[in-house]
Amino acid sequence: MIRALFFDIDGTLVSFNTHRIPESAVEALSAAKGKGLSIFISTGRPWPMVNNVNNLADAGRYIDGYITVNGAYCFIGDRTVSITPIPEGDVALSVDKSDFYRYPILIVGKDRVAMRNGNEFASRIMSDILNVGPELWSAPVEEVLSDDVLQLTPFVPEVGEAGFMEGLSGSHAARWHEAFIDVTANGADKGSAMETMCMATGILPSQAMAFGDGGNDIAIIRKAGIGVAMGNASVYVKDAADYVTRDVDSDGLYYALEHWNVI
Repeated sequence: MIRALFFDIDGTLVSFNTHRIPESAVEALSAAKGKGLSIFISTGRPWPMVNNVNNLADAGRYIDGYITVNGAYCFIGDRTVSITPIPEGDVALSVDKSDFYRYPILIVGKDRVAMRNGNEFASRIMSDILNVGPELWSAPVEEVLSDDVLQLTPFVPEVGEAGFMEGLSGSHAARWHEAFIDVTANGADKGSAMETMCMATGILPSQAMAFGDGGNDIAIIRKAGIGVAMGNASVYVKDAADYVTRDVDSDGLYYALEHWNVI
C-alpha cells in the first residue's frame, strides 16, 4: 500500500511552459491528502529557490516535508532531517576550475545562493527555464563559501563534465538540464534522501511512490516502491521507472495516481 508520494518539481509537478502546477495535479494532491497520504517535495533546487509551487494554495497543508538540493538538505517543518555538505577540498577545486574555465557556478548554502563568474547565458537559463530572478542567487560569494556548501551547479556542457569532475573525490554529479550539472557530496542523492525521510516518518521505502523526469531523479525512482517517469522524461529515466505516465502538461501526475489506484 502506498503511504507517501515524492514529487520532483521542474518538469514533474510544475510545467516548464507555465511555471505553475497544473490544476489536475492540485486536484490529485488534494485527493491524496484526503486519503491520508504523506506528500514530499524532492527537488534539485535549493530551498530559497523553491518558489514555483506558489499556485498550490496553502502549500503547508499539502506538503509534509522537503528533499532539496538533490538530497543534501532534507527537512520537515522546522526539523532538519539530514544535511550533507560537500567536502571543503572539492568546493575549493570546483571554484578554481570555474575561475580557470570561466564557467558560471551556483554556490548553494542552506539558506543562501551565490553566483560566481555569472554571465548572460547563465542568467537567461535561470530566468527562462527555472523562472528564478537574480535576487535569489545574489548572496555574497565569500559569505556562502564560508559556510557549509551543499551543492555546486557549474554551467558546464556535457562534453566538459568529466573534466570538471576529475579530482572531486568526495562528490558526484547529476544532470537534468543540458546546460549544467548539480554536484553534491557522495551519499547525497534523492534516493538516499527518500530512505532517510521514510525512516524519519515511519514509512517503508516500498510504501513510497516517486515521480521524476531528469537524471537526478533516477536514484529515487529506483528505490521507491513505485517509480514513475513523466512522459517528458529522458529515456534513461523512463528505463529506470516502473511506469511511464503522460507529460506534465497532459495531466501526467493525475493520470499515474489514478492508474495505480492511489486516488
